[in-house]
Amino acid sequence: MDKKKKNKPKNFLKAWKKLLGEFNDYKFPTIIALVLSFMANIFFLMTPKKLGDMANEVKKGIEGSINFQNIKSIAMVAVVLMVLGAIMLYGQEFIIVTVVQKVSRKLRNKIARKINKIPLEYFDNNSTGDILSRVTNDVDMISQSLYMGMSSFVGSITSLVGSLYMMLTTNLLLTAASVGSTLIGFALMFVIMGLSQKYFFEKQQTLGELNGYIEEVFEGHTIVKTYNAKTEVTEEFNEINERLYDSVWKAEFLSRFMYPVMNFIGNFGYVAIAIIGAYLVMDGRITFGIIVSFMMYIRMFTHPLTNIAEIATTMQSAAAAGERVYEFLEERELEDESHKELYLNPDEVRGDVLFEHVSFGYVPEKIIIKDFSVDVKGGQKVAIVGPTGAGKTTLVNLLMKFYKIDGGRVLIDGVDTVDITRENIAELFCMVLQDTWIFEGTVYENIAYNSGSSKEEVVKIAKSIGLHHFIEALSDGYDTVLNSNVSISQGQRQLITIARAMAKDAPMLILDEATSNVDTRTEIVIQRAMDKLMKGRTSFVIAHRISTIINSDIILVLDKGDIIESGNHEELMAKRGFYYNLYNSQFEDSL
Repeated sequence: MDKKKKNKPKNFLKAWKKLLGEFNDYKFPTIIALVLSFMANIFFLMTPKKLGDMANEVKKGIEGSINFQNIKSIAMVAVVLMVLGAIMLYGQEFIIVTVVQKVSRKLRNKIARKINKIPLEYFDNNSTGDILSRVTNDVDMISQSLYMGMSSFVGSITSLVGSLYMMLTTNLLLTAASVGSTLIGFALMFVIMGLSQKYFFEKQQTLGELNGYIEEVFEGHTIVKTYNAKTEVTEEFNEINERLYDSVWKAEFLSRFMYPVMNFIGNFGYVAIAIIGAYLVMDGRITFGIIVSFMMYIRMFTHPLTNIAEIATTMQSAAAAGERVYEFLEERELEDESHKELYLNPDEVRGDVLFEHVSFGYVPEKIIIKDFSVDVKGGQKVAIVGPTGAGKTTLVNLLMKFYKIDGGRVLIDGVDTVDITRENIAELFCMVLQDTWIFEGTVYENIAYNSGSSKEEVVKIAKSIGLHHFIEALSDGYDTVLNSNVSISQGQRQLITIARAMAKDAPMLILDEATSNVDTRTEIVIQRAMDKLMKGRTSFVIAHRISTIINSDIILVLDKGDIIESGNHEELMAKRGFYYNLYNSQFEDSL
């Protein structure tokens, strides 16, 4: 279980610039939402002035007679302003929720398309859990942060600027007292943002690492139990979890520290307004209504600062998540093959395959396949044997164009695979692998997967390989949904994948250790099914058990990336070389 390498945050502003660019397709509704937010806050800003006027009318009434008509008029205007503001805020929230969810959907679609364009080596070098975390946790964090930011930012700025304007036009001295206290809050906010930025990135990075580790351990839960590795697994989990706790705690502590600071500043502003305002009233320079208005303005001035502090926190979370998402979206892609017009029709392909002086290494300094050449005629069964690490599975990966070869050529029916698309090559092959893949769906859907086979064709295939009786014994037959509640053996799973390959009916076949996980009796059943599958097809069989490939037309013996022997079973046994020793060692092991 590899430790994930530590990454550092790169450019949060760049990540935010890209995130905002996602709104290009939704400019008009976004502008409408921002305008509604602006107008709503303008209406709310006009309300304190009316309430101040009402306070002055009440004060006049205390000193003399109350003008109820004036108070009623002022109250009606204030109510209308607040209702209009509330309606506009509702419209703004509705639009923003819709736009943000569309942006999230757009990001997930981009990731889904990207997955199909990334080379296989990326998935070999990164855990599934970390990739899933980018699709789920990081996109969700972006969605939440964008919603909070958009719904609050414009309103906060409008309220901040508007309340400042209203205060300036009301009384300069009280405005100076209010603004002076809040400038300290702004300075502290930016200092805290700078300190907490790296912890937000570490939080998202470690969360992806933790998801990857959990996914890995759950997948190998039986092995963990068997080898009594619970203590080691728990310790490693605790170590990652502790790092996640540490980064989350530091990020949240620093960001949440802004709230009490801003509240203190706001309260300090109230005190300053009360003291200075009382002095000015006693001096006769302002009215009592101005103090009432200012008490509301100072609230409307400091509250946005708290909102902005919260927005700053969510912006950092979104930028950290966005950086991870765009890091994935900017990964190197497979070569664009849209310009390739050459097409091999699966119905017309003979199945001739030629490896011509092929060389390949997963890293340039370590060549695995060295000057590999073999000529396979259509319909032949080619077995590939050799010790672990000899390059058997690598040959299949090169044949399928999962990796790009470093030298030489691979030809199918005389056509260089460089000149045809990966999708075309995939049409020419059906595969049965050691790791069986059964998805949650009906038996019929699993067998007919992406082949378009009818129910009758699937039943015919299942009967031909002895799978029909098992399927019929299930609760709903071919309509039984295969999930965690349906128990099927490894051999039955393998037979389903063989049936799936037969349903595809491609001219060539790859079998990669297809019987390595089953017992001898089940192996015989599967071998019979595979013999029917291989009939009339060019077949490449990777096997450890020599007994399964004795009847092959060609047996290639690989060691350290080179063909050290080739021929059929009788010819190789007569040479009394590597294959002869390998066969006899397996025969002795079976005694």
